[in-house]
Amino acid sequence: MKPQQFWYTEASRPDWRARLLAPLGWIYGALTAKRVQQAPTFTPKIPVVCVGNINAGGTGKTPATIALVQHMQNGGLTPHIVSRGYGGVLAGPTQVDEQKHRAHETGDEPLLLAAFAPTWVSKDRGQGVKAAQTAGADIIVLDDGFQNPSVPKDISIVVVDARLGFGNGRCLPAGPLREPVPQGLRRATVLLSIGPASAQQSFAETWGTSVAIPHTTAELIPLQTGMDWEGTRCLAFAGIGHPEKFFRTLKTLKAEVVETHALDDHQTLTPALLTRLEKRANQLNLQLVTTEKDAVRLPTEYRHKVLTVPVRLEISDWSQIDAALDKALCTE
Repeated sequence: MKPQQFWYTEASRPDWRARLLAPLGWIYGALTAKRVQQAPTFTPKIPVVCVGNINAGGTGKTPATIALVQHMQNGGLTPHIVSRGYGGVLAGPTQVDEQKHRAHETGDEPLLLAAFAPTWVSKDRGQGVKAAQTAGADIIVLDDGFQNPSVPKDISIVVVDARLGFGNGRCLPAGPLREPVPQGLRRATVLLSIGPASAQQSFAETWGTSVAIPHTTAELIPLQTGMDWEGTRCLAFAGIGHPEKFFRTLKTLKAEVVETHALDDHQTLTPALLTRLEKRANQLNLQLVTTEKDAVRLPTEYRHKVLTVPVRLEISDWSQIDAALDKALCTE
């Protein structure tokens, strides 16, 4: 469901639409609570770390997953990533091959993640974890799946956008949540809030009293590629959960963002859409720019025409996550 502006009004002063939809939100939350209590379908012999969220999309799970697997690899582990492959047609379990697969087969996120660690797509997450374990993984990173009970999790890292927080604190469709905050955090190991210092302070002031689990912070930092963005006139487009975050990133790089196009999350980049964007950019003498996640959905003929802005997550303090990893690895 596309994010709604009224989801992010103050919880103490909810929009009339949030109040009207509240009963549906209660039902949604109750169904989630019932679902997470179901028994697992597969229990692996290796630890499982879930990178998930309570909000519906757009929190920063993908860069968090990349940061986590790189941290594990630096520690001598062999993590494999397992994803449902949202937006892809492959039922799996299938190991993603960057050279062979396309985003419409695997989903865009797994195709991006496969550049960092062996990545599997599987509509049945239990079977995906089983395949990864058989292939030699010594630890599994679940990309999303916090509300999916098919595999027991040793560690659950809940990711939240510090700027947006948990919105109005209500469940879909009255708010942005998949389940109530207290219910979700009771099952979590660590809360990871992503955003600059000003956003982190705002999050702490608004939601700090609700967080009774270890909490660490992180910030998305543009990767230094040698590209000088200052003064570059851009037409920026993004099909992520909250495209405005990408547009802000470009502005922090001092690019001149002349025009923006906010697409739906995971939106297919059709020839008609790309032709329209290219024509508009040519008319205004602008450079087409998009995100890494959108770039993997670009047809081959457009990849040399569109620049990307890669970002990486810098986690301020790994100690809480490392403590949880040490505990999980020692119990296996």
